[in-house]
Amino acid sequence: MRTVIFDLDGTLADTGADLIAAANACFRGLGHGDLLDPVADKATAFRGGRAMLELGFSRLNADYGAGHVDEQYPLLLDSYGENICVETTLYPGAAEAIARLRADGYKVGICTNKPEGLAETLLARLEAREWFGSLIGADTLTVRKPDPGPLREAVSRAGGDMAHTVLVGDTVTDRKTAQAAGCACLLVTFGPDGEAVAELEPDGLLAHFDDLPAEVARLIG
Repeated sequence: MRTVIFDLDGTLADTGADLIAAANACFRGLGHGDLLDPVADKATAFRGGRAMLELGFSRLNADYGAGHVDEQYPLLLDSYGENICVETTLYPGAAEAIARLRADGYKVGICTNKPEGLAETLLARLEAREWFGSLIGADTLTVRKPDPGPLREAVSRAGGDMAHTVLVGDTVTDRKTAQAAGCACLLVTFGPDGEAVAELEPDGLLAHFDDLPAEVARLIG
């Protein structure tokens, strides 16, 4: 069965502002104020909570190390979970493109490095969870992307066929995951890395979700 698996943050949904807000809540709690900018630091937000904390601490004239990141990380997750869908929105055309794929008989699922519980909550808040036949998060298995295991599990749970799968993502992690799993890869150019993803030589680039059905059909029929 033909299958399309999506990354979540930076691919389906623009979660940057809410992620940055969670990190800044940690910094405010330590008396430092907001150390991250929701626009300038968006690319770091899509690389995870620890990356945001590391960036913020690096901007202080103080001796902060991995221990401080480890201490704040659970607090960041708590803050993010409580305010997970304040500014987050689906990228334009995502809902319509997914509906078209499903109507055309494709299986669809999600493979993300966001913790599974947070991904479930976010998709429920966006009223989008029922669209997807599978959701594999960073902690669903003992491995995470770019290991191919989570992608293969997402395809399996969606009822798809790995030999006829496209992974839609936004970063080098998704490109490496698709390569390791031996499937096609589309990278969006509206994500954190923009047009620079072309350097990763994916099987196709996606400037808008309006183009997704045609690109998927080109790659897997």
